[in-house]
Amino acid sequence: MSTFRRRAAALITSAAAVLTGALTWVAGAAPADATTGCAVTYRITNQWPGGFGADVTVTNLGDTISGWTLGWSFTSGQQISQAWNATVTQTGAAVTAGNVDYNRTIASNASVNFGFNGSWNSANPAPASFTLNGVTCTGGVTSTPSASPTRFPSPSPSPSPSSSPRPSPTPSPTPAPGRTTVWLAGDSTVANSSGAPIVGWGRELGQYLTTGATVVNNAVGGRSIQTWLYESAVTDRMNSTGECALSSTAYASRWQSMLDASTGMKAGDYLFIQFGINDGSPTCPRHVGAARYRELLTTMVRAAQQRGANPVLVTPVAALTCSGSTAVPNRGYVTDTFTVGTATGAPVIDLHKLSYTLYNSLHFCPFNGDYTSGPVGAFFADDHTHFEATGARQIAGLVATAVRDQRLGLGVYLR
Repeated sequence: MSTFRRRAAALITSAAAVLTGALTWVAGAAPADATTGCAVTYRITNQWPGGFGADVTVTNLGDTISGWTLGWSFTSGQQISQAWNATVTQTGAAVTAGNVDYNRTIASNASVNFGFNGSWNSANPAPASFTLNGVTCTGGVTSTPSASPTRFPSPSPSPSPSSSPRPSPTPSPTPAPGRTTVWLAGDSTVANSSGAPIVGWGRELGQYLTTGATVVNNAVGGRSIQTWLYESAVTDRMNSTGECALSSTAYASRWQSMLDASTGMKAGDYLFIQFGINDGSPTCPRHVGAARYRELLTTMVRAAQQRGANPVLVTPVAALTCSGSTAVPNRGYVTDTFTVGTATGAPVIDLHKLSYTLYNSLHFCPFNGDYTSGPVGAFFADDHTHFEATGARQIAGLVATAVRDQRLGLGVYLR
């Protein structure tokens, strides 16, 4: 996206936040036999002429809820076209968003998050009020509804990712003693950021986990599995086997720190590994042949297993490639990833298939190649590979859903 178009989009989004009043509603009302209360944050994440994206977070301030429906009404003719992490229906101005299987339970003081894309005409104000399971949100945790909701400004937006073009890792939290750490290794589609406006799904994964799990994202933009492991020791010269030659077999500091007995992976941790996008380069230093890819992936899996950690292999997330009105597969190393999973006993999340299936459900195809506007522009950054925050959040949701559906141990830490 050009600097002008990106700045214009940023101004539109900022204006939308002011005009629509990105709001947090703190609410509570209780039947006689339970204490209920909720906080709802409604935020416009992206807006373009005729369309917008929104993010909704519901925090339960009362007793545990099993099965939820959030209701509200639009006042200016807005219409929802697509939604994720909730089942959303609309009749006229009235909207209801209900849980899906993996987020039906909201523990006390826990949150669920969902998002949607919609259309607007002359104005796009925020909803005036919300209901949770049919009870009007009225302020605080109480057993007696009050007359009207209390409105608070939403928290200040998080700083935008660094605009530096150099694909360097963004610092992640230090693992907390006594908690499970989710370690991430991958490329720019996983990394916290590889320069604004690019956001990887790894940055968004933490919102799907409870405070008992800490994400440490060591993914780095532009890396193949070999350059991630060995960094500058990978030369631009191919050896006699057709692989990029190494000047040293010493691991990069990021992998060394993860192998460290005192500060790295420990028993009960998880290691998610996603490569296979840059590895297909025909030239060094990024080129990795299929056999070498399997060898290095096996090395990482075995290292985690030797430390009692749980490796999870992730096939490379799909780019947006359209064949007519259908998003189609476009990544290599998918079979190789499954081969390593079978050989080592490591579970495999097929994010490649999950992601292009998502693109089809969102009707991204056919696509005219304009990444500056519309639902595709809100999901992807400047190309068909990298995500903006909205897209990264949905991809992270696919990973979290797969953890639950495949009954991985990490599922106990899902919200």
